[in-house]
Amino acid sequence: MFTGLIEEVGTVQRVQRQGAFQRLEVSARLVLEGTRLGDSINLNGACQTAVEVGADYFAVESVEETLKRSTLGSLRPGDPVNLERSLRLQDRLGGHLVLGHVDGVGRISRLEERNRQWLLGVEPPPELLPYLAFKGSVAIDGISLTVAQVEERAFTVAIIPYTFNHTALNGSRRGDAVNLEVDLIARYVERLVRAGASPAGITGLTLDKLRDMGY
Repeated sequence: MFTGLIEEVGTVQRVQRQGAFQRLEVSARLVLEGTRLGDSINLNGACQTAVEVGADYFAVESVEETLKRSTLGSLRPGDPVNLERSLRLQDRLGGHLVLGHVDGVGRISRLEERNRQWLLGVEPPPELLPYLAFKGSVAIDGISLTVAQVEERAFTVAIIPYTFNHTALNGSRRGDAVNLEVDLIARYVERLVRAGASPAGITGLTLDKLRDMGY
């Protein structure tokens, strides 16, 4: 589990592809501190396992499912990538709960600087739009962000200069693909509504009842 607060931007050093299997070597510094074989690292929003750890790099291996559901298969040597080590129980949760399970790939439809902030518009896969809500949380390439606006086919987030300059977003352009992970709570709320029950034993749970309960 992660927070969506990027610790550093690494650089892809080497890509080895064999059919539907891929091995990446990524140069890094900060995320290597305390990292051992088998540890989890969030790489552009996808939770990956460190299969090799060197003095200034680590390696991960991605299987077909990961390559199909994320942008990891399109990475090339020299590409910057957002990195975050897994959350420890004593750490502060400064972002939101991020699992590192990519729900889908979106496309950047808007990127502009306005009033000392960056406005980033993303067109997600249609099936993810119901999980995106005004002031709700979303992870874009592993970055915890707050939804500022939801439109018919896209959503917008506002990014402060520090986040923009200290993540791989500062090299992004319109049309670029980004990994998306919707809010975990939204997933469970949908499941509860579909099942018609809640943990408290309330049967026939509906959106109206959720509103009455303050959600």
